[in-house]
Amino acid sequence: MLTQNHLKNLYEIDEYLWLEETIKILKEHRLNDLDLENLIEELESLGKRDKSRVSSFLEQIIRHLLLLQYWELEKERNQNHWRAEIQSFRTQLRKYLTTNLQNYLVEELDNIYEDALGYVQEKTGFFVDFPEKCPYTFEQLSTQKWFPSED
Repeated sequence: MLTQNHLKNLYEIDEYLWLEETIKILKEHRLNDLDLENLIEELESLGKRDKSRVSSFLEQIIRHLLLLQYWELEKERNQNHWRAEIQSFRTQLRKYLTTNLQNYLVEELDNIYEDALGYVQEKTGFFVDFPEKCPYTFEQLSTQKWFPSED
């Protein structure tokens, strides 16, 4: 049976084995044997990783929507590719989205848009007049078949 000190040492040697042992300890309700310091670190890291993943998917959706809607010079040649990419990133986003992560994305939408806009401006050579604020709602961004009107 691993104690808290042994578990801390195990974390430094084999993180996966540490995880298996931590799960076992939790299932056995041996809470005094937990390596709380490293467990907290791992849980915080897990939360950051999940936020980063869904933020990245949303940024990719915004990038491709901006290209599709505003980059007329390349639209005829690339629109099918951009639409396919949007669909793919929406599918991936849906797989990882939870209520908490959706709330996070809604709160961070302006920052995610800024990052997407910076990329798209570089890609287009700053020759396109993009909106300063995100022209899309989260609902539009996450709806599988939604695309901006082509009027």
